[in-house]
Amino acid sequence: MAHIDICTDCAIRDQALCSSLSDSELTTLNTLGRRRTITRGQTLIWAGDESIICANLLSGVLKLVAATPDGREQIVGLLYPADFVGQPYAGQADFTITALTDAELCIFPRDAFERVLEDHARMERLLLQRTLAALGVARTRIASLARQSAQEKIAGFLLDMASRATASGCRATPDAPMTFDLPLTRGQIADVLGLTIETVSRQMTRLKIAGIIALPGGRAVTISDERALQDSAEAA
Repeated sequence: MAHIDICTDCAIRDQALCSSLSDSELTTLNTLGRRRTITRGQTLIWAGDESIICANLLSGVLKLVAATPDGREQIVGLLYPADFVGQPYAGQADFTITALTDAELCIFPRDAFERVLEDHARMERLLLQRTLAALGVARTRIASLARQSAQEKIAGFLLDMASRATASGCRATPDAPMTFDLPLTRGQIADVLGLTIETVSRQMTRLKIAGIIALPGGRAVTISDERALQDSAEAA
């Protein structure tokens, strides 16, 4: 397969860092890249290991995990299609990155990718912008989690998951209720939001009884009343 074909059928080409490159520049980049599929539960990068790869996430959801002093895992972030994976210019990985779902990535050797960044200022600027934006989101999330009620946390989380699902085109028709599968277990949701599993389950049940969401089974969630869910996210 020609290297350019890697980008021709790429579903996230217009949203990823590669969107800053011309077709000729993409050809050069793709002499370095390769597609890789990982299965749910598989770890791509271990914290503390040498940082040897960078990647664009093409499909699926990954989690970034830090280890707590007592050995537990703390989910510190989620990565979605078009997100950048890895740390250029870093000697070792700060976080363990594991697949929450089956995922596909476009992977580049880190040292070679760094050389591409140095030769393509537009892509380097875009990576910086995205890094700063992610930092801003993280700071906002920390501040929000400190003052939000459990109801607001759960409602806001479901709205964020729904928006990610919409971006992936899972809505059957424009006016249909949004139904999507959560990439996290309730225990993992509790970990991300700083809640207990019991609190997550209780808040999900309350939203279901109120007719705001439906829980068809498994990890599936249907947003029955988006306006009411937004109201729940804004004020307890």
